[in-house]
Amino acid sequence: MTLLDIGFGNFVSRSRVIAIVSPDSAPIKRLVQMAKEKELLIDATYGRKTAAVIICDTDHVVLSSLTPEACLPT
Repeated sequence: MTLLDIGFGNFVSRSRVIAIVSPDSAPIKRLVQMAKEKELLIDATYGRKTAAVIICDTDHVVLSSLTPEACLPT
């Protein structure tokens, strides 16, 4: 199992990630709100501005303060 670093010592299983997207568009904002209402939202920003939204195959939505480019390994 490989892990994806999402910042501040937090990791997500790489095999569970469907997409890493920017949080700026209205559809993504709605997706985040729906996940929050269903209690499937994980906020890993530590109070900072959300720079990436990670969508998992378990319907969980993870917020990260790292940009989508920074989440991917080099």
